[in-house]
Amino acid sequence: MSSDGVRTIRAGRRPVRVRRPGKVLLPGREADAEGYTKGDLADYYRSVAPYLLPHLRGRPLMLERYPDGLDGPRFMQKNTPGHYPDWITRAEVAKEGGTVTHVVCDDTATLLYLADQACLTLHRWLSRTDRAGGPDHPDRLVFDLDPAPAPDATRGTPDGFAAVREAAGVLRELLDELGLPAAPMTTGSRGLHLVVPLDGRHGFDEVRRFAHDVAEFAEAAHPDRLTTAARRRDRGDRLYLDVQRNGYAQTAVAPYTVRALPGAPVAVPLSWEQVADPGVHARRWSIADAVDQARTDPWATLPGRGRALGPARRRLTGLKG
Repeated sequence: MSSDGVRTIRAGRRPVRVRRPGKVLLPGREADAEGYTKGDLADYYRSVAPYLLPHLRGRPLMLERYPDGLDGPRFMQKNTPGHYPDWITRAEVAKEGGTVTHVVCDDTATLLYLADQACLTLHRWLSRTDRAGGPDHPDRLVFDLDPAPAPDATRGTPDGFAAVREAAGVLRELLDELGLPAAPMTTGSRGLHLVVPLDGRHGFDEVRRFAHDVAEFAEAAHPDRLTTAARRRDRGDRLYLDVQRNGYAQTAVAPYTVRALPGAPVAVPLSWEQVADPGVHARRWSIADAVDQARTDPWATLPGRGRALGPARRRLTGLKG
């Protein structure tokens, strides 16, 4: 580290400067625990890059930034500032009334630059701009299993996670019947995401309608435990099956990204055996041990090729009778 408080980290042939690496961005999990610094964030993202980058390449990002740490203002950044280096990939996509140019994270150097920008969480599109279907055709479908409101002390912890685990099992069985593989992932916050790889042939509207129909079928089978009610007051103590992320320009938290919460929890892919483990919960992993989880390759059995929705839609119609 130089005298001006700048640390240079090499990513391949490219040196990336991390300014004020000792600045605390996130408090520790306990009140008296040491916090996590910008340097810690950069070190984590460099270590996890081989596992994280495959989930980011080609995808527009929304960046969740905290330049003054968790106690300071939050910035949800879509458009890429003009001062970002020209070696960072960009994607210009349509929005109502114009376009917006997002950052695309294709390499470790970009990850480190975003850490320098105090970007804690990477929210990715479910489509890619570097594939034939383009940004209008997602290759991922996401079910967000959002538990009912609970005291802050139990949110994302084992005490509040049993219903999430149960709902994941219900959806997995249903998706198996539909011929769709589902990959579970902690959100690092409260719940789980189930990620279904698609072949990218279907538009966002069709994918979201299908996801909603699947969620409604699960709700009808378990009306006392599951709900698709968008309004919180209509959910009661039932778990919310949220499919709203499956829309154009909507985002979902990327695997292995850090969440803006005390203790620096991380969203991590799981095996289904881990989902069944009572000791696993939404904030089980942090930047201290998420790389160890990544090395186990929990999604190793996930098919390399995404599935078409046509056969799954026909199977769902058959189940409805």
